[in-house]
Amino acid sequence: MDTTCFSESIYNLIPIDSKEPPQPPRYISIFKTSVKDNLQKHKAAMKTMGPPKVEVPSPKDFLKKHSKEKTLPPKKRFDRNEPKKPPVPLRTDHPVMGLQSEKNFINTNAANVIMGVARKPKPIYVDKRTGDQHDLETSGLVPKYINKKDYGITPEYIHKRNEEVKKAQEEYDNYIQENLRKAAMKRLPDEEREAVLQGLKKNWEEVHKEFQSLLVFNDSIPKKIRKQKLEEEMKQLEHDISIIEKHKIIYIANK
Repeated sequence: MDTTCFSESIYNLIPIDSKEPPQPPRYISIFKTSVKDNLQKHKAAMKTMGPPKVEVPSPKDFLKKHSKEKTLPPKKRFDRNEPKKPPVPLRTDHPVMGLQSEKNFINTNAANVIMGVARKPKPIYVDKRTGDQHDLETSGLVPKYINKKDYGITPEYIHKRNEEVKKAQEEYDNYIQENLRKAAMKRLPDEEREAVLQGLKKNWEEVHKEFQSLLVFNDSIPKKIRKQKLEEEMKQLEHDISIIEKHKIIYIANK
């Protein structure tokens, strides 16, 4: 039996249509022409890599021989009537001799030295043993500013600023007094403020002494709580002391 008959299929006997189905027409936008024209209209001339249109050199403009050599000026016609330069002195010619000046240079120089002002040496200072010299005037060692007329005098703008600060402080004090009068508050006297401050410091010393007497190793919860409580009391007392020391004037409300 031939084995090729088993490899054949009934579907192979059906004729196959080799024609491809027709392709649908491609979509073309109605604005394609206008967009293309607009793009070409607003496109810059040098927007691409180099000029879009380059002029090609002409074959006639080639480099010719002796074209880069310098040309000599045109020749002039010789004229015998042109004025000539003065002649060169002869070897036998001698300069004029015997001219003398009546000025006495020795006496003139002596008079200039006697009548002249001596030149003062430039002030310098030496700060090293090697002898390095520096200008003294720009070193800051010369008392230039203390010799000024207005040295040590308070400038006018400082007086003006102090007056403005004083006026602002008076206005603020008046404002505070008015508010205190409305709120029925009174100022704490300096004696009472000092007494309160000393009392707070004494309390802090007592709490601090008690804190120092605690054991270093706290092995129980009550001891830890006691230590934390003393630390909070010391911190609060330090805060109160700093507030009272910072503010010289303290107001309290009437009960």
